[in-house]
Amino acid sequence: MPTIDVKNWDNQVVGTLELPEEVFGKPLNRHLLWHYVRVYLAHQRQGNACTKTRAEVSGAGRKLWKQKGTGRARIGSLRSPLWRHGGTVHGPRPRAYDLKINRKERQEALRLALSHKVRQENCWVLDTLALEAPKTKDLAGKLKNLGLGPKVLLVDGSGNGNLKLAARNIPAVQCEALDSLNAYAVLKSGAVLFSRDAITKIAEALGQ
Repeated sequence: MPTIDVKNWDNQVVGTLELPEEVFGKPLNRHLLWHYVRVYLAHQRQGNACTKTRAEVSGAGRKLWKQKGTGRARIGSLRSPLWRHGGTVHGPRPRAYDLKINRKERQEALRLALSHKVRQENCWVLDTLALEAPKTKDLAGKLKNLGLGPKVLLVDGSGNGNLKLAARNIPAVQCEALDSLNAYAVLKSGAVLFSRDAITKIAEALGQ
């Protein structure tokens, strides 16, 4: 069973925490993680790119000059794709990029991502992530004191408003609540910083 140190904002060890093997000790499954990331990124696409065909662009449909005898190339319509301001051939149309993934696969991908961070020793637990005031400068100093890299994912309960306000002006720091935590956010981050309460709840939820 993996064991992790519990620290405070001063980078002092204040205890230890045993993590359940079925959540934080899973062997790496690259294919499932690849599939999850592919589905997640596909769901971020709006799919609203659209071009007009020759039936949709503005312009008269009349024949501009007679078919023969002018010495010019024959033309049937001003809206031809060969002409400037004409229609677009095989251009993008609105579509849905959604791909299917099961709920159990999403949960397993999160377990795999968390287990990967624990093996890399990039999973940190603090006794609390509470801040006295929503000040970005204070949070940046605390993260620097912990020795964390530039990309940090902070995971705490939804009631920690000061943490969210302080983190939103640091470009490489992302703050997630428990109900919105996902495998992509974990994999994208350099280090994941949990509060003791948050990691206990996520272990209970994923261990069922």
